Amino acid sequence: MTTKSIRRPEASTHERCACEGHAGDATDETPETPRERVNRRWNEIMQETRVAQTGVQILFGFLLSVAFTPLFHDLGTFDHAVYVTTVISGATATACLIAPVSIHRFLSGQRMKDEMVEVAHRLMMCGMLLMAVTIGCTLLLILHVVVPGHMAKLLVGGVMVWFALSWYALPLWLRHRSARRATS
Repeated sequence: MTTKSIRRPEASTHERCACEGHAGDATDETPETPRERVNRRWNEIMQETRVAQTGVQILFGFLLSVAFTPLFHDLGTFDHAVYVTTVISGATATACLIAPVSIHRFLSGQRMKDEMVEVAHRLMMCGMLLMAVTIGCTLLLILHVVVPGHMAKLLVGGVMVWFALSWYALPLWLRHRSARRATS
């Protein structure tokens, strides 16, 4: 790994940065070495992981206690199936969002931070998707008991559309807009 500053030629100031997936502009960014960049990206992933972990762990703790409530056994087969799906997706989301910490502990000092950043990024994306599924299933479980008929499914569908728009469509649209602006 080299420690020389990255110099961006004038003709490529708006090229898409493959390592981060967004356009970079040399005029408003301080040049950073590859080591500085990978360290910055790792620190950003760790900060994002802390936020996501807290949410999924609180939700997962709540889900684990539901099965021990007196009314749980009165729920129908559909609600039990939704509960099992919710707990499994919550457990797998928790695993994905905590995995970067374990990876770091096992590989610290092995000079593999580039690989760790890439794997942690993928695990975070998977964990966020699983967390959205967990939240959607939790809503379905609660609303199916509280709201009569198909209204619960419609409400959950609306919330999941909002998750898709705010967590995935909006960032992808912003990325596309930035790339389009960089090429013009």
